[in-house]
Amino acid sequence: MDLHLLRLLQNDARTTYRDLAAQVGVAPSTCLDRVTRLRRAGVILGHRLQLDAAKLGRGLQALLSVQVRPHRRELVGPFVERIRALPEARTVFHVTGPDDYLVHVAVADMADLQRLVLDEFTARREVARVETRLIFQQWECGPLLPPGAGTGAGPGGGGHAQS
Repeated sequence: MDLHLLRLLQNDARTTYRDLAAQVGVAPSTCLDRVTRLRRAGVILGHRLQLDAAKLGRGLQALLSVQVRPHRRELVGPFVERIRALPEARTVFHVTGPDDYLVHVAVADMADLQRLVLDEFTARREVARVETRLIFQQWECGPLLPPGAGTGAGPGGGGHAQS
């Protein structure tokens, strides 16, 4: 039942408990209790409102590969928090390989991207190198839990779901 609820919620997080309950075949109060338990367990991480960056004046998107030197634990937290605080930053990944971070950014134009790279990245002492890749187009991928598919790890079994 939990997986059925998660499948429904990941595709439309605004579905009412009454509608969820009808689709799953339980009472609305049971549905509310189960969803509340999934939230408390950390299976449901939150709800997101997706905005169109281009319509908000940030039509240029890029991926910044960032190398930090020295790459030490005490620098990771402050660096990530600083990047997350930038309004242009969309996602930050700590990765393996020659680069330490991959940062997805959305900016107004090329001059704004240059300002961001020079003022917010390469100006930092710990940033050794930044490589920029422009994003021509992007596509969202399918849901984490495909409708009706089985799963190897259910709630509490090590898997994470996000709505």
